[in-house]
Amino acid sequence: MKFIDIIKTANHNLFRSKTRTFLTILAIFIGSFTIVLSNAINAGVNDFIDKQVDSIGGEGYIEIAPAIMMEEIAAMMGNSSEIKEYNPEKGSGTTAVITDEELEKIRQIDGMKSAQFYYLASAEYITSPDTTKKYNINLNVLPSNSLHTDMLAGRQVNSDSNAHEIMLTENFVKALGYDSNDAIVGQTVTLGIKQTAKCYTVANQSDCIATFPVTVTGVLAPGVLSTGPSARVNLAANNAIYQLSMEGVPESTRSQTSFVLGDADPDKIPEIKTALEKLNLTAVTVDDEVGMIRTFFDVILIVFNIFGSIALLAAAIGIINTLFMSVQERTREIGLDKALGMSSGRVFATFSAEAILLGFWGSVIGIAISMLIGYAVNSVAHETFLSDFPTFELVIFHPLNMLIITGIIMLIAFIAGTLPARAAARKDPIEALRYE
Repeated sequence: MKFIDIIKTANHNLFRSKTRTFLTILAIFIGSFTIVLSNAINAGVNDFIDKQVDSIGGEGYIEIAPAIMMEEIAAMMGNSSEIKEYNPEKGSGTTAVITDEELEKIRQIDGMKSAQFYYLASAEYITSPDTTKKYNINLNVLPSNSLHTDMLAGRQVNSDSNAHEIMLTENFVKALGYDSNDAIVGQTVTLGIKQTAKCYTVANQSDCIATFPVTVTGVLAPGVLSTGPSARVNLAANNAIYQLSMEGVPESTRSQTSFVLGDADPDKIPEIKTALEKLNLTAVTVDDEVGMIRTFFDVILIVFNIFGSIALLAAAIGIINTLFMSVQERTREIGLDKALGMSSGRVFATFSAEAILLGFWGSVIGIAISMLIGYAVNSVAHETFLSDFPTFELVIFHPLNMLIITGIIMLIAFIAGTLPARAAARKDPIEALRYE
């Protein structure tokens, strides 16, 4: 019997009991559908993140902070219950600072091109001459010109300039009284800065808010660096805002910071990280930050894959049950085939082919349905919640992934069908012919 004949026979035998076969294929379909769709979402998310990383640039950009601070942040995010002994050399995350001496050591590390202190600046509100309203704002800094941001209008801020510059997300344009993205470019807006020391000396907290003018250079496009109502200022504006907020605070306290921003040789970043560890410091690159986002999505999608795997396990049990019942129903037929000269190997191959075909049809239907739903979701998403992210394909189906998933499911089906196929192959033809 040729291979193609085995396949035809197996396919014919499968659909003798249409209901039982349909239910088994349905179980496989559920598992393959879940795994295929979760992998497609994973591919879509990673593709978007990769595009964002490529557009951001900043290959040599590096952020440096005390190791104890990063350890405590990681412990909080990971819900760690482990307690650690206090080390006076490291201090704690709330008190750890980088000294002038440490900054000089950082600059001397082979591969470091530049390094400077970074101060965390914040603003209470933003307003403009064209509105009487004030709006809350999340203020961030564009620390290096090597980092690139997508713009809807204008240009990104220049962190090498001494001018005080800001770029806003589109949410603020009309709120601040401007008709279009282009209209706000070049305008001066005002930030409200809370002066910490002064707030302790006045009864009305609004009396300790200083105003700080900045020039709008552009409107940010939605992306990894700009999500929600936010703004990015250049280093000059950031440092000036920080100094304004700390006015009245002793210089020794005002100059303390836990962060250093640097520019490094991309090829030497692993060696730089090792050198920083010896100084009890931790370095984070753009790839590291984006990797955290990627890990978050990966964890969620792993959960979906687990559900899909459980469904496939249930389907494997269904395959075993289906084929064992088929063996029982076709016992006399098996005996007749063997009496006419069919070898045990051929019998085994026929039933194994039936198992593989169950896996094939279940996975193919799962892939087909998931692709139909996936493309429909992409279309709806771009018209609704992903309208601000035109390059974000929520689901992407890679042909190679589909082939691999189909192959794995067929392999699982083959393994599940081994026991009933072996039972059929070992039947004695005389006993089988006597079976009622």
